Amino acid sequence: MKRKKPGILTPHLIRYSPVYLIGLAALFMVDYVQLYIPQYMGEVVDGLDAHTIDGPGIWSLCLKIILVGLLHLLGRFVWRYCIFGTARKVERRMRNQLFQHLETLPQRYYHEHKTGDLMSYFTNDLEAVRMAVGPAIVTAFDATVLTVLVLYRMITHVSLTLTLYTLIPMAVLAVFGYYYGKTIENRYRKMQKAFANLQDYVQESVSGERVVKAFVQEEKQKAAFAEVNEAKRAASLNVVKISAFFMPMLQFLVGITYVIAIVIGGYFTMIGDMTLGKFVMFNAYIGSLVWPMLALGDAITSISQGIAGNRRIHEVMDEISEIQDAEAPDAVTALSGQIRLDDVSFSYSENLPEKLKHVSVEVKPGETLAVMGRTGSGKTTLVNLLTRLYDVEHGSISYDGHDIKNIPLHVLRENIAYVPQDNFMFSQTLAENISFGHLDASQEEIERAAMAADIHENIMDFPEKYQTMVGERGVTLSGGQKQRSSIARALLKDSPILILDDSLSAVDTDTEERILENLKEYRKGKTNIIIAHRVSTVQNADHILVLDEGVPAEYGTHEELMALGGIFASMAHKQQLEQQLLATE
Repeated sequence: MKRKKPGILTPHLIRYSPVYLIGLAALFMVDYVQLYIPQYMGEVVDGLDAHTIDGPGIWSLCLKIILVGLLHLLGRFVWRYCIFGTARKVERRMRNQLFQHLETLPQRYYHEHKTGDLMSYFTNDLEAVRMAVGPAIVTAFDATVLTVLVLYRMITHVSLTLTLYTLIPMAVLAVFGYYYGKTIENRYRKMQKAFANLQDYVQESVSGERVVKAFVQEEKQKAAFAEVNEAKRAASLNVVKISAFFMPMLQFLVGITYVIAIVIGGYFTMIGDMTLGKFVMFNAYIGSLVWPMLALGDAITSISQGIAGNRRIHEVMDEISEIQDAEAPDAVTALSGQIRLDDVSFSYSENLPEKLKHVSVEVKPGETLAVMGRTGSGKTTLVNLLTRLYDVEHGSISYDGHDIKNIPLHVLRENIAYVPQDNFMFSQTLAENISFGHLDASQEEIERAAMAADIHENIMDFPEKYQTMVGERGVTLSGGQKQRSSIARALLKDSPILILDDSLSAVDTDTEERILENLKEYRKGKTNIIIAHRVSTVQNADHILVLDEGVPAEYGTHEELMALGGIFASMAHKQQLEQQLLATE
């Protein structure tokens, strides 16, 4: 879903405009004072040539040149501090703003965009923007001001005619530079996309390294990586090629300018229309124009890349989550745990079949609702709707009589402790992972939650105990340890509502029984929703909802569903048979 809003870069530039102006003023001073060096050099040459200057006069001009150098040094420090420092601040604020915006986007957005592409916004694109608002601004401003001032000096202090001749290569350069900027911007966007694909492939391959080795697919991965890497190389070369052509062209035009100055200026000097000092002065001014002409290429490249990077960032910032607070939300600050679903139906896309169809159920405060069903029956979809990761399309969900869309999002999610299927763990210590939802929890509270999740003894066996660092995505922990650590994190949050989404599948039945017994004590008087595949997990629930391809097929207590002899009873008999077979092995 798109929306139009002010650019992300413009407000920051306005915020720091006073500092920018100070920096540009210092830059202007540097450009202005350095124009006197060729003038002083010309005066020395003319004085020596005409024998009108003595030793003190030469020393006086030398001191002036030194003074100009000192002013140049001071000015360079000021403009570098103001402009480069501000560019870093703009980059930092934009990165914070981009991250904060990503945190507001819905699950749907992350399903449609790869991680590598999102990461490239924080690295290459923001780097390109920083270069554009920092060094590129300096280069462009400096080149423009210095060129104008030098040309003015060349016209007023040397020769208008000679200056007009030397402008011919610069006119060609201006036309060529315009088309160069357009071309490199388009090529840079393609290069960034290729870089994002490469980054995403590497990230995915590293995360799935164990699967790659288990299926002996290293050679296939190498070949696929080589293909992605080649696409990145080709895109990068397209940028380099145009730059490689433009920069020699700049140097060629600079050379043409020198030739014009020497040939025509030399002719004017020979016929007496120009003094030798002015000839030296004019060539010194041409030397002052060399840097602006060469810098123009870098400025065009950096600004074009910055524009491309800024546009890519805008593609993210223009996204808006459909999951937002109502304009006039209900005055709700806490939930008691009463949940009601009334004729809820949902599909992830118009082109996909409905994952839930006409689901109606009510859970009173303090009750436990279990949800069962075959894989793909809509259990996790139900959780996504209850936590408002997606909005209900048909029907309604309410908490304590308040429609879910009228409850402030932070209130809703603060009152729900959720253990997802993937049991995501951060690359932090176990203590930090468990206290993620309750940052100021004491060590005693952390350990109590870990005991309730039956993970405390495992943690105490680790050399660093609760300070053990968890690898990326919890790779250093077993599946059961990750599940129990995630349960401990949810229990420590101590919310009125707890949702376990198939969170006991990786533990054995004895451990599962201990955890469920602990939950009875730990969660007494609070609402629990347990998504499970094993009948043993849900047999003590107050209500059991059985979904079949998104449709509520059965509902009741364990005894009632067993008496029905339907889906639930069939699942129970199959699992009982499996346990008997395992026991006889």
